[in-house]
Amino acid sequence: MKKSILLALLTVIAVTGRVSAQDDDNVNLYTGQTHNFISTGIPILLTTPDAVGGAMGDAGVASEPDAYSAHWNNAKFAFIENNMGVSTTYTPWLRNLGTYDMNLLYLGAYRRINNRSTLAAALTYFSLGEISNTDNEGKELGIFQPNEFAFDVTYAMKLNDNLSLGATGRFVRSDLTNGMDVDGQTTKAANGLAADVGIYYHTDIDSRQQFALGAHISNLGSKLSYSDEDTQKEFLPANLRIGGRYTFKPDDYNKINILLDINKLLVPTPPKTVGDSTYSTFYRNMTEYRNTGAMLGAIQSFYDAPGGIGEEFRELQLSLGAEYWYANTFAARAGYFFEHETKGGRQYLTVGGGIRYNIFTFDLAYLIPTTRFSQNPLTNTVRISLTMNFAKSKKS
Repeated sequence: MKKSILLALLTVIAVTGRVSAQDDDNVNLYTGQTHNFISTGIPILLTTPDAVGGAMGDAGVASEPDAYSAHWNNAKFAFIENNMGVSTTYTPWLRNLGTYDMNLLYLGAYRRINNRSTLAAALTYFSLGEISNTDNEGKELGIFQPNEFAFDVTYAMKLNDNLSLGATGRFVRSDLTNGMDVDGQTTKAANGLAADVGIYYHTDIDSRQQFALGAHISNLGSKLSYSDEDTQKEFLPANLRIGGRYTFKPDDYNKINILLDINKLLVPTPPKTVGDSTYSTFYRNMTEYRNTGAMLGAIQSFYDAPGGIGEEFRELQLSLGAEYWYANTFAARAGYFFEHETKGGRQYLTVGGGIRYNIFTFDLAYLIPTTRFSQNPLTNTVRISLTMNFAKSKKS
């Protein structure tokens, strides 16, 4: 494999944040536990696109509706307070490793159709910068620019004053090689289609308290192929997110939100390989695993882990977040994200804040790893979001 392609693939692995020290038998050198990661194509689709959720431990399935609801829970758009809004986020990538030409850009917009329904659209673009292409002898063959993007359209509708549903259609494209030949095989950009569905419920406990629940299935769709000769396609990062929010307003100036999210990849668990042995009840080898259909894989993802129910529970990711608003103008946020060591080991603290003035809201988020083996492309990186909301909707 050419050096440039290898670098691109390693970069994509780094995107998932699942980089840890291990030996040839897939044993984590820090913890001594045998890991069994679940890898997918275009993992950038699961990366938090905004500095609000990013400052609350990547929690947001039941957070207050905002311009970034397409990522967290599309059903929340039905309860958004404003008639129209535009949002954008800039996220530097791998700055902790000294790279300066990799970044993630997000641009979203929504428009309320009437008091019960809302339309939204979003574009996510990930640039891996410029990479030098060389042959096996080190001869320079030119420069290529790997990139990935996704474009989606969302419709959300209220079912009643407390409950809403959302649906999203998404086109994705991953171009890691710019069509170069790799070991005699012609490569191409991988294209795919995916869908999201969400449900959101909130209710006022009393005049000072509110409770909300949400569930969201995202990126459920076709598999990805990077070559016409490729018979083993990559899974999209289909994901189930469920969670809740508790809001408390002690007075007219102060508000506190507490959030909890649980994530589960709807992607089958690969066979576990230790030495020369392969362990799995469902897949005899990786070829059989990769030939599994996306829908069948999503169903089997709940019970196919080689380690049984214990490993299934280790595949859950937990996000806990808190947010404080003063006078609906100044916000302070903090959160924590946990992933088991055998499934990637991402464990980090997040902090951030926001300020709202007129139609503008400006937010920041910062990520701090809490374990020495936890690697994340956003380590010690500031994320910046800007949102513009126009004209509050009329009450029914």
